[in-house]
Amino acid sequence: MKSMASTSDKILDIAQSLIVAGGYNGFSYADISAAVGIRKASIHHHFPTKADLVSALVDRYIKQAQAGLQSLREQAASPADQLQFYIDYWHTCIRDASQPFCVCAMLASEMQMLPEEVAFRVRTHFQNLAGWLTSVLQAGVEQGLFQLDKRPEEQAQMLMASVHGAMLSARAFGNAGVFIAVVAPEFARLRSTDR
Repeated sequence: MKSMASTSDKILDIAQSLIVAGGYNGFSYADISAAVGIRKASIHHHFPTKADLVSALVDRYIKQAQAGLQSLREQAASPADQLQFYIDYWHTCIRDASQPFCVCAMLASEMQMLPEEVAFRVRTHFQNLAGWLTSVLQAGVEQGLFQLDKRPEEQAQMLMASVHGAMLSARAFGNAGVFIAVVAPEFARLRSTDR
């Protein structure tokens, strides 16, 4: 049973890297077969359809993201530090590729073409992230660390759009500095409690 889980994880890992490189329609089971060194029938055994495979991948990504955000809360009591760690994580990802690019950001750019079960999971990821950002911003306001121009829910959506847009822009330009150039002023504006 352990080898099946190991094979499933390998398939998901390869699928994630292929989606990050070329999107949902940019890979096939033949690509995974060649990368993992197993027959396409074996992949179909684990994931009967591409939608099943990508749904499982996004489910796994959601769990990893939730664990990461929970870890941020445990590492940093201050909402300002939590937000800084979140921004730093993605900046490091873009700068040195130490972590995989956000697979949900890539899939979100293809929402119209995704099977509904995949699109639903991508929306779930962004709803979870928006909820976390909202709670961090709300806590920051309550502690006098942040001053928001809008309600926390709206500000969270704006920040999330800034971070993900900055990721895509930095990737497009091949310049990690673009990420900070976009996101840093947004974060500084939140922290300006003396305006």
